[in-house]
Amino acid sequence: MFQAFNNYATFSGRASRSEYWLFYLLSIIVFGIAIALMLNGITAITEFEDLRRHIHNTSFAIGLFIAVVWFVFALIPGIAVTVRRLHDRNMSGWWYLGFTVLGAVPMVGWIASIAFLVVVCLRGTPGENRFGEDPLDGGWGTADVFA
Repeated sequence: MFQAFNNYATFSGRASRSEYWLFYLLSIIVFGIAIALMLNGITAITEFEDLRRHIHNTSFAIGLFIAVVWFVFALIPGIAVTVRRLHDRNMSGWWYLGFTVLGAVPMVGWIASIAFLVVVCLRGTPGENRFGEDPLDGGWGTADVFA
């Protein structure tokens, strides 16, 4: 789960599917905890005075703090692991920018989002490609382990 942080701002090389998805699983867990804390801090907002009182609620503040700190801390590794995941598919990292821009276009964004999800779910190119060695070569995923 923390492999992406070991390569904090490394945009070169390749990332396996497990490295990519475990990083995002960790992000979902952290944001889930933060949202649960914030929802615990908000009970019923009916007027502006209630909103000001709830913002100062400790649970809400802790949840908001966790979400903001995690977002700032994980932004660069998240982009880097995504670029390396695209490299594993033998695609340039600029495709990430293209998918992001297309994702913001109305009526096209959902198609681009589904296409991006399919791309990051597919297995990387076997063997070496123009971005480096296969991250699975020599690991548990090959038969060489038992030879």
